[in-house]
Amino acid sequence: MTNPLTNPARRPRRRGRIVAFLLTAAALALASFNPVQSAAGEQRGAKPTIVLVHGSWADGSSWNRVTERLQDDGYTVRAIPNPLRSVASDAASVRAFLQTLTGPVVLVGHSYGGFVITNAATGLPNVKALVYVNAFAPDAGETPFQLVGPDSALSVDPATVFDLVPATLPPTPDTDVYLKRSTVFASFATGLSAEDKDLVFATQRPGALGALNEPSGTPAWRTIPSWSAIGTKDQIIPASAQRTMSTRAGAKITEYDAGHLGLMTDPKLVTKVIEQAARS
Repeated sequence: MTNPLTNPARRPRRRGRIVAFLLTAAALALASFNPVQSAAGEQRGAKPTIVLVHGSWADGSSWNRVTERLQDDGYTVRAIPNPLRSVASDAASVRAFLQTLTGPVVLVGHSYGGFVITNAATGLPNVKALVYVNAFAPDAGETPFQLVGPDSALSVDPATVFDLVPATLPPTPDTDVYLKRSTVFASFATGLSAEDKDLVFATQRPGALGALNEPSGTPAWRTIPSWSAIGTKDQIIPASAQRTMSTRAGAKITEYDAGHLGLMTDPKLVTKVIEQAARS
């Protein structure tokens, strides 16, 4: 009897069966590849979106020098408008925007923007880090005017630092508050050139008086890790007040030689702190 294993006529058929088996195994391996899992893996490795929230007497352009650096480093950045009407409504506006984003978010606030991010991020699982830049980090029940403390350039007769619109007295919570030109030059925009100070004064967006006296809600920093860049020459929110708030919030603190608009005078340092939070 002919041995089928040694029969030359049978060998091509056997090789054919082996090739067919290997092709089938390869097809099964490809079929088991899950593109959803792959996409999830890519998403886990993706950089977070950086959301920047400006403070009073400013708009999103105050972040321009920071935004450019973050974009150069490959981050998606959104410098969104802060309505400056009230703590609760401003936080609700920012929160609604955050809920439209997918993937992790690093939320950054400057000055009064710190009040807003503290309230906007509470309970939002996509916000992975908070960054305070010369900013308020309030606890529940605290107001902006309360937290600036007696050493602030704003803790004086309001008529000497603010212009009210309308100018009728007494003001109401809806009264718009502008900084006087002298306040911008002497304490708010220190570190900038005279030309840039003039631009800050000319383009400032007013905040409603009521927002500066409204208490904060439950702070997001109780559950979300936070970072803080403290300007040691800040005359609006003095460094001592920033340290107290940042320490209480458990923030990782970086101090730098800047006034209140450190995001404009030292954008490199501010960008570095934001990226530290993003990498965490």
